Amino acid sequence: MGVGVPEAIASEAVTAPQDFVGGNADFRPPPLAAGHGRSNDLHRSAKVIGGVSKRTFDIVAASIALVILAPALLGIWALVRIDSPGPGLFRQRRGGFEGRPFRILKFRTMKTQESRSIAQARDGDDRTTALGRFLRKYSVDELPQLINVLKGDMSIIGPRPHALAHDRKFGDVDRRYAYRHRARPGITGLAQVSGARGLTDTDAKIVERLEYDLTYVTNWSWAMDVKVLLRTVRVLLSDRSAF
Repeated sequence: MGVGVPEAIASEAVTAPQDFVGGNADFRPPPLAAGHGRSNDLHRSAKVIGGVSKRTFDIVAASIALVILAPALLGIWALVRIDSPGPGLFRQRRGGFEGRPFRILKFRTMKTQESRSIAQARDGDDRTTALGRFLRKYSVDELPQLINVLKGDMSIIGPRPHALAHDRKFGDVDRRYAYRHRARPGITGLAQVSGARGLTDTDAKIVERLEYDLTYVTNWSWAMDVKVLLRTVRVLLSDRSAF
């Protein structure tokens, strides 16, 4: 059974379009494969959630955060390089706005491997370094994504981006999945502050997270974003479901 949307956030919601939330057979989202084209394609056929005001907030917030955190970020990058062989940053193609791919940035938390397979991190994963476990526990590994925000690939708040292979898999589980790409992916999101954080290793967990993402995309407001930000602080201080 899925976790309900927090009352404080749900109070901002309006009735969602029946054609995708209700699973109406008339809804035909675009295939995700069609969206996984060139990342430098400037064409945008849909209006991004939040428009100019949200993008302005993202630029200002990310710029201020990067200036303040620059010494710490450089120090963490150096520690990652010292802790284990490999680069300080991890780059991976993820699905962004309208499903278009971009390269997400994270501090590397795992040992470098030759395998091309994409497997989600699990509790006790032996690929995770000692420093990586700490960075993941407190979500510090996500901070380089502030650069992705400045570049326009991401937003401070929005549905979390997934690897392209996972996008295709999750789209097969629930055909409403493509609709979440109406928003820029976020560093934090409604799902992550509502208990749907961590490993998505079952269809039920995939659908649960998707429900939150669709609620956010359909009912976006500044009040919702503020509440997600405030809940993010509380989750970072209390929830340790990332590993």
